[in-house]
Amino acid sequence: MAIARIYLDWNATAPLLGVARDAVLEAMTLPGNPSSVHAEGRAARVVVEKARRHVASLLGAEPAHVTFTGSATEAANHVLSPVYRMGKAKIAVGRLYVSAIEHPAVRNGGRFAPEQVSEIPVTPQGLVDLNALADLLAAHDVTSGMPLVAIMLVNNETGLIQPIRDAAAIVKKHGGLLVVDAVQAAGRIPVSITDLGADFLIVSAHKLGGPKGVGALVSRGETLMPEPLVRGGGQEKGHRAGTENLAAIAGFGAAARAAGEDIEGRNAAIAALRDRAEEAMLSVAPETVIYGRRLARVANTSFFRLPGLKAETGQIAFDLEGVALSAGAACSSGKVGASHVLTAMGEDAAHGALRLSLGTGTTEADIDRFTAVFEKVAQRRKRAEQAA
Repeated sequence: MAIARIYLDWNATAPLLGVARDAVLEAMTLPGNPSSVHAEGRAARVVVEKARRHVASLLGAEPAHVTFTGSATEAANHVLSPVYRMGKAKIAVGRLYVSAIEHPAVRNGGRFAPEQVSEIPVTPQGLVDLNALADLLAAHDVTSGMPLVAIMLVNNETGLIQPIRDAAAIVKKHGGLLVVDAVQAAGRIPVSITDLGADFLIVSAHKLGGPKGVGALVSRGETLMPEPLVRGGGQEKGHRAGTENLAAIAGFGAAARAAGEDIEGRNAAIAALRDRAEEAMLSVAPETVIYGRRLARVANTSFFRLPGLKAETGQIAFDLEGVALSAGAACSSGKVGASHVLTAMGEDAAHGALRLSLGTGTTEADIDRFTAVFEKVAQRRKRAEQAA
């Protein structure tokens, strides 16, 4: 008999919301191209613009400043550009500064050459080192162009909320631009591009219950924009060519609207489940290390290590028991390797850590099941140590 499975990997991708699925299916029945001027095209355009409004509302932005892309990774490659434009004038960006805990989509540097990228270290707690950022920008060669800084709002592994407002003040002092990966933050904490002081936000639909294969680059204004990554027609005001993915965008909009409702209430319920899981782990195995437990985190994430247990071994053990969680970011084609986040924090990353991430569909029964499996895994590890 097959084991009933529970899903505790919402940071990798959130299950598709019913409202998003309905929006996708409805949009798929529309025959028109959003760029066409006839009635069918205008009907498709209405769907795109409605979704744009919902995404903008979730992020405290203007609808006109939302550019739909094929993914958050595409948005990152778009905005991480050494050339920007102010009207027809080209504006040079001399160097990219990225925090050491960024998602690979940002850590890879986008369209910058490797020698044009500098890393911003983080503290042992996993927060971006603001003093190091200030020192790096103070030493920036302004003759090469302005500095571009990329720091995520919420780390995808630890769930820690980064000090973006303070970072923004430092970046502005040195005449730079700030790109914020808000993929793990949107819908989990209130986000406003203006309040954060960011120039650009990167978001993804499937992290908040929308369909896979659509994301957005959100800007604070339209005066200074990166050169297009995808060229062709004039879609998305010339910022991203190609016929808009109408169905995916419709689902994105529906998910964004749902994600913006009662964030505080959802957080309270999800945090209670997360805390219950962590208390159970510490009760079963007091030596369990839970990263960032005393710091500001999003409510749904727990990044933990059971000493002596390899993350890959633990992930497989949980999977065989019907529990889906991860050994870090889901961005390496199924490979489990050393966590660059733990390495950046100065931790021994050889054995890695496991990530538990919850969502609105998580139940107390799911946490009880997770706890039971965790106890089995911990006992198995203890017996193996005793036999060694």
